[in-house]
Amino acid sequence: MTLSITSAFDGGNIALVSTSGSTAELKIVKDHQSDFYQWFYFRVTGCAGKDLTLAITNAGSSAYPQGWDNYQARVSSDREEWYLAETDYSDGTLTIRHSADADTLWFAYFAPYTIERHYDLVSEIAARDGVSHASLGQTLDGRELDYFSIGTGDLSVWLYARQHPGETMAEWWMEGALDRLTDPADPVSRVLRDKATFHVVPNMNPDGSARGHLRTNAVGTNLNREWHQPTPEKSPEVLWVLNHMDKTGVDFAMDVHGDEAIPANFIAGFEGIPSWTERQGALYDAYLAALLKASPDFQTKLGYPVAKPRKGNLSMSTNQVAERFDCVAMTLEMPFKDNHELPDTDFGWSGERCALLGRACLAALLDIIDDLRA
Repeated sequence: MTLSITSAFDGGNIALVSTSGSTAELKIVKDHQSDFYQWFYFRVTGCAGKDLTLAITNAGSSAYPQGWDNYQARVSSDREEWYLAETDYSDGTLTIRHSADADTLWFAYFAPYTIERHYDLVSEIAARDGVSHASLGQTLDGRELDYFSIGTGDLSVWLYARQHPGETMAEWWMEGALDRLTDPADPVSRVLRDKATFHVVPNMNPDGSARGHLRTNAVGTNLNREWHQPTPEKSPEVLWVLNHMDKTGVDFAMDVHGDEAIPANFIAGFEGIPSWTERQGALYDAYLAALLKASPDFQTKLGYPVAKPRKGNLSMSTNQVAERFDCVAMTLEMPFKDNHELPDTDFGWSGERCALLGRACLAALLDIIDDLRA
């Protein structure tokens, strides 16, 4: 049979240029009203027994071409288990080679987290005891911005993910964090819920997620550059979250992301904000030390350069929140590549490992929760 390739589904992204036998030439589609692109997710049908060669020819002009070095795509026949596929990058083309053992295969930049799975997560968590579920507002495509309130403590902890929709590992992380946080038998979560109220937005960019975007919402806005002045026309998602933060206050905040180039889990802080204090810095350092103990998948050797004093970008979530609320805020970054210190030759960095890191992040928070009280 002739190969048939499509991305016309929830979160899909690819454009077919041509096919010849078991070879296909493909291109990633830009985010709507934006030049960002890197996320891909597509289905190949009619491929059983064929040695596939899938060449993405515009990879060299993507948002982060350095992300393709030593990268491996994911492949699945059931959309549950996502294995590493043989992948190489040369002369601006990303080539995936795979000996197909099924009639239909799915290929993706990372294990997808679809809107339908998001709705399943929301339904499951909302039904658990002690959870309040609401919508903070509607997106430009008319989707609800789902929000959970969990716990009864006087501290205010905010967890939010997937401002950049192609960074699907962020919502896999949320699965693990929410599952642990709502477990009535888990002693860590019991103490956390007693000491803090958790405000959780598992997907801040549902429009971009459904559209198959890498980095932007329905009108091409990078939400993580809008926190200084969000608007209902360009960035309602940020506006609704920031408005609610103003009501609840913030003592601790984690913004969950993925990084294309660095093969490790790391955290970026808020050192460059104008009103940085030693208390904030000490709490931030204490959290990193606690997470190092809680998970061997976390490290502090690799990461982003630290901003110089008073040079932090206040349009970014972590900086704006730390400055606005005099709190501890941070950005967790997970890799599209494998964790180089603890690799997995079959699955690489995976949704399951993201979820485990989400659980570990709560354990680390327990170590500093009492010190968050001003």
